[in-house]
Amino acid sequence: MASPNSTFTEMVTTTMRKHHRKIVDNVTDHNGLLTLLKERGNIKTDHAGGYEIAIPLSYAENATYQRYSGYDTLNIAASDVLSAAKFDWSQVALHVTASGRELRMNNSEERMINLVKARTDVAMATAANNMSVDLYSDGALSNQIGGLAHVITADGTGTVGGIVAGTYTFWKNKFNEIAAGGGTTVTFANLKAAMNTQWLAQNRGNDKPDLLVASHDLFSIYESGLQDLQRYADAKMASAGFEALKYKSASVIFDDNTNFGTTAELVYFLNTKYLYLIEHPDAKWTEDDEKVPTNQDAVVVPIYWMGALCCSNRSLQGRIHDLA
Repeated sequence: MASPNSTFTEMVTTTMRKHHRKIVDNVTDHNGLLTLLKERGNIKTDHAGGYEIAIPLSYAENATYQRYSGYDTLNIAASDVLSAAKFDWSQVALHVTASGRELRMNNSEERMINLVKARTDVAMATAANNMSVDLYSDGALSNQIGGLAHVITADGTGTVGGIVAGTYTFWKNKFNEIAAGGGTTVTFANLKAAMNTQWLAQNRGNDKPDLLVASHDLFSIYESGLQDLQRYADAKMASAGFEALKYKSASVIFDDNTNFGTTAELVYFLNTKYLYLIEHPDAKWTEDDEKVPTNQDAVVVPIYWMGALCCSNRSLQGRIHDLA
């Protein structure tokens, strides 16, 4: 079946294709974590296929380090130090549609541009909002990526990347309770104390958290404690559109979505050096050719994304929380 309107086909070829970069940037810039991953080059498209995404990782030191003297026998045993975390591909689809009626009512080129632009703008906003939710999810929904709640758990356990942290303890994330003992109100003082403890637990030389993502309630407590210290503002993150503070060398932001709301009493301590958003090079908010359904008077333009949030060092990720 031919397209109901040839002008729409032309607009898809021109206007929609020009929007591709905007869709990608809109999704990235909508989220502080994705913005920082993008700046560090950790949004990658170098996994072109395969049944799953394999992330090589080292999990132990070389056991042959030996102090010796003279003719001492040296340890030349093989050291098993490498493994891999494996993450499943997740997929997202959006569709920009127009009915034959709409196409005929907007059959001038000027009107058609407006129609395509309006529908594309909605697709961009939808992609940004929903990817933000997915990024903080535990992956419980059907076909959803495993977000921060999956990678960084309240007790450090869980199966992430196919590795069971309860069996292989090197794979446990760090965690700390803010108001330990239960029933204690979170204040700036005990929040700061928990942050200091968590920072030391995740600090390994030059490896340290570079982004703290706080729920609204804890961000507000932290902000109130620093209200008069303007030097704690992170100008770089603020210029990207995020309310941002500083804790030591790390940025502190909050994010607004249904999985990470106003009363979560949670702060993620992220070392983004070991966090990656892997995207398939053929599906990174990529528009497909227009489709014409056989049983409808309409045109559909699919937009596809395929990837996963991956972690190569879970022990350097962490969270603080109030579970009371």
